[in-house]
Formats: sequence, structure tokens, C-alpha cells
Amino acid sequence: MDVRSAMTPNPAACSADTPLHEVAKLMRDNDCGQIPVIDAAGHPVGVVTDRDIVVRLLADGRDANAACATDCMSSPAMTIEATRTLADACDLMEAQRVRRLPVVDADGRLCGMVAQADIALHGRDRETLEVVKQVSEPAHH
Repeated sequence: MDVRSAMTPNPAACSADTPLHEVAKLMRDNDCGQIPVIDAAGHPVGVVTDRDIVVRLLADGRDANAACATDCMSSPAMTIEATRTLADACDLMEAQRVRRLPVVDADGRLCGMVAQADIALHGRDRETLEVVKQVSEPAHH
């Protein structure tokens, strides 16, 4: 099974200079916890997660109303091509300890999002359990 079969197509996205309150509205309106940040050509350059907003901005006492996506985004964006297998997505999520991946087309443009939940619904049970286990374990520093 390829990533395209499990991904959410045409996800909400923003640019690096999108005001952070607009990014938060995209999360609310699309019921998601991650918004890809794309350049003018549609290539992912980073992601903003709800956790990024809290940990990288609010926890430091910075003004969220004066911030934009670039102020708290994780970069570079870890992406996967739509034609890769769900097993490849699992391996990448495990290795990078992430729960969601922006999906890109052959030209590197954002075309979808794949999440642990998508793999749980479309993948094999063993794959799903391993991804959840590896991504959820605390990091050892």
C-alpha cells in the first residue's frame, strides 16, 4: 500500500509569514495539530504544531499576536513522497519520532498529510503498533 492510499489530500497549509493566530485558526478549522509551511512553489519548508506554538513561543513569554509561522516552526520539514509505501512512512515516523508527515508529489510540492491514525486505519496491525510504540517512547538524552 502506498502513502497516497492513506493520506489526507490537499491539507491546509500556510507560508512562513502567515500570522500565528491565522495558523492556529487553520488548526482549529481543520481539526488538526500540524500545519505545513510551504514556499511560493508549494514545497514544504517546515511545519508548525500546536506543541511548537506552546513550547517555542508561549512558554518563553513571547507575544503570539506579533508572531508568524516562521517564529516557531520546525524546519526543515520531514516529508515523504506519495508513492512510497506505508512501511516507509512507518520507518520514517519511527526514526524521526513524529506522528505526522507532509506528503509531497514527484515535484516536491505538498499534496497531503499522513498521520499515525491514517496508518492505523489502513496499515497492518504490527506496523501500526510498532510506529505508536517507537514514536511514543520518551527520548533518551
